[in-house]
Amino acid sequence: MNSIKHIQNALKELDDEVQKILLDYSIPLNEKDNLMLPILQQKRVLTQTLEDLTYLKEHPPKPNQPCGISKYRED
Repeated sequence: MNSIKHIQNALKELDDEVQKILLDYSIPLNEKDNLMLPILQQKRVLTQTLEDLTYLKEHPPKPNQPCGISKYRED
């Protein structure tokens, strides 16, 4: 699935952004928190999407049936 590759690339880019912020000693700690919060929120959404797409790839739904994601998720 092409979508999975795009999400994996986006997750790597977000990790790189977080690392860049963490390693920049000129940014105060509270500012780092403010900068990283939206990145980590995006990462959480992309991670869940990746898990869902991977599940659907491995367990494709039958025609005219629900995908079953709600049964798969624990949260």
